[in-house]
Amino acid sequence: MYTFHTDPGHGWLEVGLQELHDMGIYDQITAYSYIKDDRAYLEEDCDAGTFIRALKAREQDFQYNTVNTNNDHWIRRCRRFPQAA
Repeated sequence: MYTFHTDPGHGWLEVGLQELHDMGIYDQITAYSYIKDDRAYLEEDCDAGTFIRALKAREQDFQYNTVNTNNDHWIRRCRRFPQAA
């Protein structure tokens, strides 16, 4: 089960960094997503879709719960995802 975080302006899907590596899509994630510790917060417009498509290609189930805040989310203060070289 994954967690989808939202604030009034945007949303991010929380996934493990290792999972992105294991799926071979780490280098496809944009700088619009964020990193904190061993977690990635994939922005909803592009990167979350990249991840979900990769799951479906592997015929893996995708379930999530949503966590909302009415203020700017703490994710916005995390480090941006490094862009692929």
